[in-house]
Amino acid sequence: MHRAYEPILPTHNKLLQRKWDSTYYNEHRRKVRSAKSMVDTKPPQTYVHMHLKLKKLQLEEEKMSTIERDNRILLEKMSLVMRTRGRVDNTNNYTYKSLNREKRQRELLRVTRENQQILNRITMREPEYSHQKWEQEWLGAEKLMDNIGRYPKNWWKIVEKQRKKKQRGSARSQPEIKSSSEKEETTDSTQPEASKDEKTEQSTTEPSS
Repeated sequence: MHRAYEPILPTHNKLLQRKWDSTYYNEHRRKVRSAKSMVDTKPPQTYVHMHLKLKKLQLEEEKMSTIERDNRILLEKMSLVMRTRGRVDNTNNYTYKSLNREKRQRELLRVTRENQQILNRITMREPEYSHQKWEQEWLGAEKLMDNIGRYPKNWWKIVEKQRKKKQRGSARSQPEIKSSSEKEETTDSTQPEASKDEKTEQSTTEPSS
């Protein structure tokens, strides 16, 4: 049977070459079977505390206990109302008592005293800047600006006043114009007879021509 084996590479002994090739192949197969994967494809590890949340269960139980207690109290109140025909005692004689009232009053007095001292220091402090000096400097600066400026100070107000005066003068002159036009209309109404005489004269002179 060894003669039927044909090796890939040339050899002197086919029997030994066949044994060697089979040995190499078996070793290769063994290594392939025992090879470890380079990529971790296993599922992630599961933790019990991620699925069974004991703290959440505890909070839910506490919440349910408070709900049950409130419901029980409400049921007792409703049964009391049903048994006593709806009589409700709404009187409250409790007087509120503050445990730190004196301390708060002392703190308030301390704060007001400190504020008063700060106010006194502020009012007694003399100013470092003189507003009178600033006003004199500003007046001098305004004079310089008036001397340097091309137009006088508040020139737009002067222009506005002149425009208003012109409008008032034009408004006063308009009634006089209307009266003159009325006079012209009256003169036109007094001259119809003269125009009729002129027309008769023209009509008499036309045939003679």
